[in-house]
Amino acid sequence: MSGLALLGGGTAVAAVAGGAHSVFATVLLGLLALGVGHSLLVEIRRQAHRQVRRWARTDTINAVLLGCWAELALIMSILEAGQPTPVRIVNAALAAAYGGSCVYFVHERRRIIRALPRVPRPAPPAEPETESEIISVRGAA
Repeated sequence: MSGLALLGGGTAVAAVAGGAHSVFATVLLGLLALGVGHSLLVEIRRQAHRQVRRWARTDTINAVLLGCWAELALIMSILEAGQPTPVRIVNAALAAAYGGSCVYFVHERRRIIRALPRVPRPAPPAEPETESEIISVRGAA
């Protein structure tokens, strides 16, 4: 999931940051970024809908990585001095998209975990109640 996030963000920034792009190249890179963004959304949905009955380590890693990409894009849009305005706008949009993706993943994953049927735990073996049951249990062992 993280590779798709980087690929989509890098393609979007390349669409507006390249100096001597033709209109065709800019539109093509923009469409490629949208396609990779769609793939990222499909992968987020696929990861969130896994049939695991608990929050796993991979869920934490996915959420943390999406949050880190959001924060990095926000920092890039605020702190990078000398950036053209379109690049700052794309970085701010990426920060919002990554942050929204992180929230969406966590919300969907928790909803799926709650919706999965619970497997009942097996009942512990019953304690023998009478002396004859105790003797028969000890004799069987």
